[in-house]
Amino acid sequence: MSSVEDGRPLFVQIAEQVESSVLDGSLAEGERAPSTNELAAFHRINPATAAKGINLLVDRGILVKRRGLGMFVADGAREILRAERRQHFADHYLEPMLTEARAVGLTTDSVIEMLRARAREQ
Repeated sequence: MSSVEDGRPLFVQIAEQVESSVLDGSLAEGERAPSTNELAAFHRINPATAAKGINLLVDRGILVKRRGLGMFVADGAREILRAERRQHFADHYLEPMLTEARAVGLTTDSVIEMLRARAREQ
């Protein structure tokens, strides 16, 4: 988990940690998610803080509550997260890149060719 100094609230960091586990498959759809008490004990934080992070995921449909059983990864959660990340990528990386490309006179085709060339180098 990121350090407290990075400026993001702990509950956001908790939510992002669970998101990462869903995205990388270490927490599968239908699988029980860590409880707020488990997260609180592991990270040595207040259970209310962990609950706030978990509730962010419930509100977005990533986790579902099963009364008496705990939190579980929702069906379709991985795709929800991927779609959100794709949108974030477009907004925070592609838009600024395209704005700069236009400013320096690059066409869309030349930007695509530059991307392809860079990808081949890796």
